[in-house]
Amino acid sequence: PIPIDDLAEIDYSLNSLPAVSQPYIDLDLKGIVYPGGNYSAPSFEAAPFTVPDQSDSMLYLAFSEYFFQTSSFAYYTAGAFNITIAEETCSYFNISTEIFGSIIPEVGQYSVTPYPVMLKLMATETPIISLQQDSFTLEILGSMEVFAVLPDSSTQSLFTMSIAANTSIAVNIFDQKLMGSLCLNRLQYSLTRSNVGFFEV
Repeated sequence: PIPIDDLAEIDYSLNSLPAVSQPYIDLDLKGIVYPGGNYSAPSFEAAPFTVPDQSDSMLYLAFSEYFFQTSSFAYYTAGAFNITIAEETCSYFNISTEIFGSIIPEVGQYSVTPYPVMLKLMATETPIISLQQDSFTLEILGSMEVFAVLPDSSTQSLFTMSIAANTSIAVNIFDQKLMGSLCLNRLQYSLTRSNVGFFEV
């Protein structure tokens, strides 16, 4: 396997002999992305797929869902989807217990004195990538935990929410530039645990 970065490695090999004909050479490669140093076989199978028969460009590349699924699994296993938004970043955007308290009264009642906050975001399952005709969808199940940062730099967990998001991403080339568009199809969240009391979300 060849390292992609500090978190993942890629292993690829020929599935069959190269198909050589007068107009083209066809290479059928199987690429698997692994978490760094962990070469356990993925739990899903690579499904065969076909590439449209076109010949007006010099090079065509096609990637299957399997490649993206192994990539998603590798980075999920390596913890790439676990993100901590530190106190300094939240303070820069003026996010504090006071802001949360204006939206969630229970937070304001629990934390009368305004404190900076810290956010911990994490995926709770491997993100699912599905390829469509001209785009792909990304479905993520995760959680967000909100902490108050106290004057002695210790943290106090306020509440944790479960989040389910589904987005569509379309990529195209315009004026020799790779461009993309992102559409949020669905966003659902629910209260998982709270130290400030129950509240509706």
